[in-house]
Amino acid sequence: MPADLAVIGLGHLGLPLARAAVTAGIDTVGYDPDPRPYAELGAGRSPVEGTLTASEIRRMLSGGFRPTTDAAELGRVRTAVICSPTPLGPDRGTDLTALRDAARALAARLRPHTTVLLESAVPPGTTENVLRPLLEEGSGLVAGRDFHLACSPSRLDPGNRTHVLANTPKVIGGLTPACTESAAAFYGRLTDKVVRARGPREAEMTKVLETNFRHVNIALVNEMAVLCHDLGVDFWDVIRCAETKPFGFQPFRPGPGVGGHGAPVDPGCLPHSPRSPGNPLRMVSLAQEINDRMPRYVIQRCATLLNEHGKSVRGARVLLLGVTYKPDSADQEAAPAREIAARLMDMGAQIGYHDPHVLDWRVRERPVPRADSLYEAAAAADLTVLLQQHRTYDLQGLAVKAQLLLDTRGATPAGAAHRL
Repeated sequence: MPADLAVIGLGHLGLPLARAAVTAGIDTVGYDPDPRPYAELGAGRSPVEGTLTASEIRRMLSGGFRPTTDAAELGRVRTAVICSPTPLGPDRGTDLTALRDAARALAARLRPHTTVLLESAVPPGTTENVLRPLLEEGSGLVAGRDFHLACSPSRLDPGNRTHVLANTPKVIGGLTPACTESAAAFYGRLTDKVVRARGPREAEMTKVLETNFRHVNIALVNEMAVLCHDLGVDFWDVIRCAETKPFGFQPFRPGPGVGGHGAPVDPGCLPHSPRSPGNPLRMVSLAQEINDRMPRYVIQRCATLLNEHGKSVRGARVLLLGVTYKPDSADQEAAPAREIAARLMDMGAQIGYHDPHVLDWRVRERPVPRADSLYEAAAAADLTVLLQQHRTYDLQGLAVKAQLLLDTRGATPAGAAHRL
């Protein structure tokens, strides 16, 4: 059966988009070449932990959503949205392998007048220099003439129940004005507001700016936190005071590292994104360097605290609280907890963890023991480290029960724990 929409890539971007489309009454098919998402969805489970609940998936399926591994379905839709993962590779360049595969699968079945949209996080130039040639070569059609092509980078914030797709403005940059308007007509069915960019590159760069803004500001407060600790200044109180300024300041808070799906990007690192030499985004590179140091700084603080209480890291029982990258979510993408656990293991510590959203956690393919009773585990541990402040944690009670507590999020009351 034909459908109005094909969502290509059933991961952390594609699943919420498909849900929003089905809720809006759009006949939607979800395509992923990996059979695992198809099997998980068919069993009523989310293939990406923490993305959708079982009840949300059941409502999607009952609303007509059809997951598939059959690429032939892509030739029967009016709109196709590419939500393929674009992780950073070992060289910190964006890996576009899944995006290219999706483009080739779509191109072989692309029909005239189809609207093709790209939501994956990509460096500027990808829509025009990577996606467009693959679609045109594989289909024999011309973008902007025979089919519409636009970029609209995802702004999803996993676990955020306040800012969802419907009330978050959607930035759209089409290859031509007609492409932009076709994309706007589609997204206008899903969201309250669409913002028209000049073109695909401007839309792509918007995502880069938003991501880099977050990382650079977190790097600033991370450095400030280390400096203030060395000077004996309560940086959390500094933030509390600074955020009362009604203009010119936006509060960010330090932590044990930076996780999430959005990584800082220097577009000049990529071959299809040329830029005059001598103008790197030095602030972005420096921010990444600072944020990458934070897990090691947490380890240093752990060792110092244990030493001050007459214990060494070797043989110490260390309990890690919250192993996800953000609070009240099961998403573990790039969370610093895994690196911190691995380094503590290398130093001979006995690691355990507690997280209400993660029932099974592995570090270097080894299972980490999960604490059933939080208070009992904290009382038994030589050191408890709060890495993520989930809403269910009673931090005041935890501070009383724990032998020694390091709070990397500034979530405990002042004086109740050692804070980052």
